[in-house]
Amino acid sequence: MSSDPRHFVIIPSDLRTIDRSYSLLEALIDGTLRATNSEQPMSILSSNGRSALLLRLARYADAFAIGTAVALPWSKTLTSILLTLWLIALVPTLNLADVRREIATPAGGLPILLFALGLLGMAWTHASWPERLGGFDSFIKFLVLPLFFVQFRRSDGGIWVMFGYLASCVVLLAVSSILMVWPGGAFTANQEFGVPTGSAGAQCGEFAICSLALLFVSVEMFRRGRRRLAAGALALALAFLANIFFIVAANYQIFFVPFLPLVIIPLLVPLVFLKKPWAKAMISLLAAGAAACAVLWVSSSPENYSPWLGTRPLYWERSLTFISEAPVLGHGTGAMPQLFARAAAGQTGMLGHVTTNPHQQTFAVGIQVGLVGIVLLWSMWIAHLLFFRGNTLPEWIGFVVVTQSIVGSMSDSHLFDSSQGWTYVFAVGVAGGMVRRLRAEHQSLQRARIEGEPLNGR
Repeated sequence: MSSDPRHFVIIPSDLRTIDRSYSLLEALIDGTLRATNSEQPMSILSSNGRSALLLRLARYADAFAIGTAVALPWSKTLTSILLTLWLIALVPTLNLADVRREIATPAGGLPILLFALGLLGMAWTHASWPERLGGFDSFIKFLVLPLFFVQFRRSDGGIWVMFGYLASCVVLLAVSSILMVWPGGAFTANQEFGVPTGSAGAQCGEFAICSLALLFVSVEMFRRGRRRLAAGALALALAFLANIFFIVAANYQIFFVPFLPLVIIPLLVPLVFLKKPWAKAMISLLAAGAAACAVLWVSSSPENYSPWLGTRPLYWERSLTFISEAPVLGHGTGAMPQLFARAAAGQTGMLGHVTTNPHQQTFAVGIQVGLVGIVLLWSMWIAHLLFFRGNTLPEWIGFVVVTQSIVGSMSDSHLFDSSQGWTYVFAVGVAGGMVRRLRAEHQSLQRARIEGEPLNGR
């Protein structure tokens, strides 16, 4: 064993109850983990004696992660502060071998490659340094995703991060509902109906994640005979869904924008009732997305943009032109503002619209870092989809978040948006770490059973 006190060994709180994530949820509700958690909040020990400082920092890292989950739906500034504190607390506790192990996997390594390409892209762009740094800011978040994997592979705090995010969204739902009844509420300056903070699109995405996670919990609890818990989770899921439809109806004049997030829900709901149809489901999902893109592209024309598409086809047409000018490595990080300004120069009417964002994630990557970046982006998405195959709650949440990102990115640059991009990195990282922990404990149980069978047979 390593003598490094940062090399932590997981001590499972109760392997029988956390072999499946909904069993952990039930154990937490029943209080069966209370004694263990009060004695060992992190459930970790060093391999060569306990390091009080590192254990304290690890607990702080968990606490800051929970705080970040609570802040995500509300404040970008508070989220940034808590993420900085989380990183300061986490880094001293990291073991380089654990980090290298995560980076060596597709789920953890591909985000790092995308980050590195964004960093290198600043070398060949003609944009100003403020524009370069502004473009690179969109790539920075991918650097920390493997760190979440490391943290929540060894920590039992992931479930509390999920509870914190859900509780924060429940409060946001309550405030949003109040604003629908009392639109002139003095406690918000947001101009969008029923949206206390942020944007309607970000709020709908957050509520979609919560509703689908609660639906999963409801179905599992119903199967286990916990009817009251199942009914409560279902009622809350329906409340989130109702809010989404009201927000979409009140705030969007362009139909295409809310259509894509809403299509995720009917696509994923049937999967809650099925077990492990992931390969066929992913193929069907990607095929449906490709078909939708094809239909929308064919049905639009630059001369007569339909109101339900807005100016997006104009941005997409220009994006394809930009990509064709520098197909392999793109125009460099931060080049989009100059390119779109150049294309709109001297134009009038709709053709004169200037944007810094093509409202399409694949194009946003391709313009800056070319086809190499597009390949890395889609490889990362596919790797994360494949990683979250399974029927536990963390696997389901990760699958929902990745699917929402892929589908939603057809009409927006979700990963480059501060709120939705950090939600992706945070949710995939936390859920991914929990999945790795559950799978490691499951393998430990299997090895224990195999080693115990010959003894029992003597």
